[in-house]
Amino acid sequence: MSVAPAPRNDTLLASFERAGYLRVAPSILQPAGPFLDLSGEDIRKRMYLTTDAQGRELCLRPDLTIPVSREYLASGGAGRPQGYCYLGPVFRQPRAETGGASEFWQAGIESFGRMDTAAADAEMLALGLEAAAHFGLSEPIIRMGDLGLFSALVAALKLAPAWKRRLIKDFNHKSSLAQDLDRLSIGAIQAQAEYQGVLSALAGSDPRAAHALVTDLLSIAGIAAVGGRSVGEIADRFLDQAALGASATLPGETRALIERFLAVAGEPDDAAAELRAFARDANVALDPALDLLESRTGFLAARGIDVRRIHFSTAFGRGLDYYTGLVFELHDPRARVAGQLVAGGRYDALLTRLGSATPIPAVGFSVWIERLAQLQG
Repeated sequence: MSVAPAPRNDTLLASFERAGYLRVAPSILQPAGPFLDLSGEDIRKRMYLTTDAQGRELCLRPDLTIPVSREYLASGGAGRPQGYCYLGPVFRQPRAETGGASEFWQAGIESFGRMDTAAADAEMLALGLEAAAHFGLSEPIIRMGDLGLFSALVAALKLAPAWKRRLIKDFNHKSSLAQDLDRLSIGAIQAQAEYQGVLSALAGSDPRAAHALVTDLLSIAGIAAVGGRSVGEIADRFLDQAALGASATLPGETRALIERFLAVAGEPDDAAAELRAFARDANVALDPALDLLESRTGFLAARGIDVRRIHFSTAFGRGLDYYTGLVFELHDPRARVAGQLVAGGRYDALLTRLGSATPIPAVGFSVWIERLAQLQG
């Protein structure tokens, strides 16, 4: 078992508590379903899974955002502003290509229920920078993106809803996104011939009725889960395949528009100006998302952060499916340690998917303790 260096971590958590965040310690053993459904392919395939005596699937927590979110929803204060901080081990199978530890320590913050989105976003990055400075890294590389901008662009495009969902879902997986654009450009996905008639029939049916039908068929066949995906998720993917199979070819100018958008990069103010010009030229409505970007930059500057140090890119994302807005990572400029040192973002849709009856805004970040500690040695 890895051991986090205690004194420095205790003072880091104390600084989070002084900033108004309540310390929590979620259980290491967690229900596997939320992680399998919501985290994304990278975490899904690296989880440590088991079952209890009742056959319920459990896992060693692969991150702390979902466990802390579940604690917030169970607290009785769900919907009201509340912030939590944490420190503890998380567990993921090492990547085959890179190796590494299967257990490592993370500290972090999750902030729920705040309606002042830009200010809350800026506070997370500011506190993340303070955490890095706590370990002696005063000027990390700051990489930033905003999935909300890409979502706004996709919403403005004339595409089938299934394709819009697919593009947004694949945004964090650049090879998948490139494949999506290739498929749209050369024409619709062609399903296997033996399924084409079924898919064509389902493509025009009532979505809820079609979902119920496919779910029932899977259940009758005795299928409970495949590759970590629930029956409901398998049904969703099957029905999306039907819709994608019926979609029209993506015009070349639309693909060019997406690729032009994804090429915007630079300091946040310069990127915002370029995106304003892009939106005017393309006649797409990006104003609310751009207003948020500019407001966030203003709050960061007000906190004393030199925003010219931020590397903003419209193509930058992280490998977790639940992000909806701001994403950021801090890296060592001397590359002494591989991977992000502090990373996080906004995940406004996660609480609803975990069972909240109403949407609850949320944003947070995690600190890779051992990586930052290596910089001390």
